[in-house]
Amino acid sequence: MTVGDILDLLSACDRDTPVRLAINPFFPMAHRLGAVHNTVDERGRPMVYIAESEEAEQFGPLPPAVAVALTWQEPVEAPRRRRRGATGPNTGQ
Repeated sequence: MTVGDILDLLSACDRDTPVRLAINPFFPMAHRLGAVHNTVDERGRPMVYIAESEEAEQFGPLPPAVAVALTWQEPVEAPRRRRRGATGPNTGQ
């Protein structure tokens, strides 16, 4: 992915919408973005790094719909619940 790709994807979003970074497909969490750093890699090619915020703030688990959209997990439906029998005081009768 390039800077142009990111700009194209973000151009469809409201400019005032907060951005979160989805990390770790095996334990998906949402993090706040921090700095953007332009540099060159070991071969001298331009490279951009997006860092997590200095506070390393984690917002908790990624919403399941986002993890599914990223193909990090399969869509899951809640298991069907069985109807339980009535519970009440045992009168011994």
